[in-house]
This record gives sequence, C-alpha cells and structure tokens, in this order.
Amino acid sequence: QVQLVECGGASAQAGGSLTLSCAISVDDFNRANTGWFRQAPGKEREGVACIDSFGATNYIDSVKGRFTISKDAAKNILYLQMKGLKPEESGMYYCAAASGRWNGCPLLTNRYSYWGQGTQVTVSS
Repeated sequence: QVQLVECGGASAQAGGSLTLSCAISVDDFNRANTGWFRQAPGKEREGVACIDSFGATNYIDSVKGRFTISKDAAKNILYLQMKGLKPEESGMYYCAAASGRWNGCPLLTNRYSYWGQGTQVTVSS
C-alpha cells in the first residue's frame, strides 16, 4: 500500500515563508516520482514542483527561484520550501507520487497515482 500524509500548512503574510512536509510510505522511495500540487477554490488543481526518479526537478514558472522541492531518503519525507509567498498562492496543497522510472517529471495531475489528503496554505495581503 502507498500512503501519503502532508503537514506544515499554515497562515503566512505576503513575503513570508513556509515549509510543507509529506511522509510517503512506498516501495523504493528513492526512485519514486513525487510532486506538489495546489488547488484554490473554484480552480483546477495545478502542479507546483516535482522531482523525478533521478533527482531532477521541475517547477511551474511562477515559483522558480522561490520554491524548492527536496526529499530526505532516510526518513521518506518530501519537502516543499516556499519563500516570498504571494496571496494568490493560497490554496490546498497536495503531495503526490507515482511509481516507475521517469526521466523528467511532468506537472500534470493525471500522471500521479497516489495523493495525500492536502494541507491548507493561506497567504494574507
């Protein structure tokens, strides 16, 4: 069984920072493809960042230089470090995973099979 549990969601002021965590139970965590997605009310879920089987990362253009995706293989935890937060980046953040060897990861929801329950991020202006 594959399980994902997010934590770290909170409120922050514009320009502030937050770090989200996702504990992932999956076979061969180190090779798993993982990512972070977010969804604002009334909008579709969008990809924010991902890391493939080989450690290569991909980010949505709007967060490049401010967000960092990483993982701790010893603890099976996926992180998303967010800096310089903007109000429009508020929403429910989800971690996701997919098995298999990917060379490059897409920021597409339908490519990921396993999802966490979500954690709320609210950025005030």
